[in-house]
Amino acid sequence: MKNRLHLVKLSVGTESVESLDAWQKSPRARGPDGLPRHVTRMWPRRADELLDGGSIYWVIKGVVLCRQRILRLDEVTRADGIRRCAIVLDPDLTRVTATPKRPFQGWRYLPGAEAPPDLRAGRPHEDTLPPELSLALADIGVR
Repeated sequence: MKNRLHLVKLSVGTESVESLDAWQKSPRARGPDGLPRHVTRMWPRRADELLDGGSIYWVIKGVVLCRQRILRLDEVTRADGIRRCAIVLDPDLTRVTATPKRPFQGWRYLPGAEAPPDLRAGRPHEDTLPPELSLALADIGVR
């Protein structure tokens, strides 16, 4: 993941990784192919780099807690007639080391060297702390 380019995005209204997963399993969050997608107004200028193994890192309540691999970018036109970019995602959420992230609007590029590492295979469900507690622990350097 070190040399890849990723996105970081706030998951607004999400309470936990589990609630993000539940939302993405709903028909409203899925495209015609059944894959979850996040629709955004802007098309990433660095699309080729993102599609070369990049992921979207989700910020939940001020903490980066998980990521999803970006599979492709689709053009979609909503009911208002405006064309947008659908970031099509792998349905599997991968938990990462809890990392605090200040609020921002939209999405931001995240260089691979700055991306939080995945939790070890033996700990995929261990990090089920509330986001506020994960943030507090990350703030004092406990991961």
